Amino acid sequence: FRSRPARLGIASGRDLAQACRDSYSRPVTFALWVVCEIAIAACDLAEVIGAAIALNLLFGLPLIWGVLLTALDVMVILFLQHRGFRYVEALVVGLIVVIAGSFAVNLWLAKPDLGAVAAGFVPSASILKDREMLYIAIGILGATVMPHNLYLHSSIVQTRKYETTSDGKAEAIKFATLDSTIALMFALFINAAILIVSAATFHGTEHKVAEIQDAHQLLSPVLGVSAASVLFALALLASGQNSTLTGTLAGQIVMEGFLNLRLRLWLRRLLTRALAIIPAIVCIVHYGEEKD
Repeated sequence: FRSRPARLGIASGRDLAQACRDSYSRPVTFALWVVCEIAIAACDLAEVIGAAIALNLLFGLPLIWGVLLTALDVMVILFLQHRGFRYVEALVVGLIVVIAGSFAVNLWLAKPDLGAVAAGFVPSASILKDREMLYIAIGILGATVMPHNLYLHSSIVQTRKYETTSDGKAEAIKFATLDSTIALMFALFINAAILIVSAATFHGTEHKVAEIQDAHQLLSPVLGVSAASVLFALALLASGQNSTLTGTLAGQIVMEGFLNLRLRLWLRRLLTRALAIIPAIVCIVHYGEEKD
């Protein structure tokens, strides 16, 4: 499914948002842009607050300041993209390695039942009957395959160097599909590791984990390793920043593609970042830090 935007970008030289603007009327295009921005803001809201919580757990920083600090990714992207888009990709890969490495260590410390883990990968009809299981599964799927990344992917593939011949484009599509497959496999491992560590550590114990802060406080005492909680918070921070980086890039592509705006690069980035940060600040101010 994710290879189709890559095919569009490579074959036509247009990203998905630009192709929609070319194909649909102006009112429809504007409506599509609004829906995409809402999707990006909704996904980014959780990621921004997650990164702020991680900063709070690691350094005791108030959530409101943590949210504001996440805006610095705009400056990071501007600096790196000025040097070449490969630097942005290297940063994203580096953050993914931090996330995967942190959860891999906690997974090893938790020592889960490998037989039960293998059985958990087999689909069961009971998930359709249990509302809580179904909602968790839908949430994991939605967090992995975010709609705005389809727009992002159709644009990123055009930064690759490939021959404009049929064979060159076919080879570019093959590598783009491989790239997406590897990325999704990493996402599968990380999501699975979170669930496995949680189940192996807390299931069947007297510990009740209702919030992220509870998991952070209990991981080290339960696993008996002081670094476990730090690794958890570090992975949370890397995950939040990784998602907000891609969300900022996708927001820029969506805004440019659907509306064909001609704004300065820093201003476009700032506008797309504000769409995620403002709702997060409103949530923290309205509900307070204790409920976050």
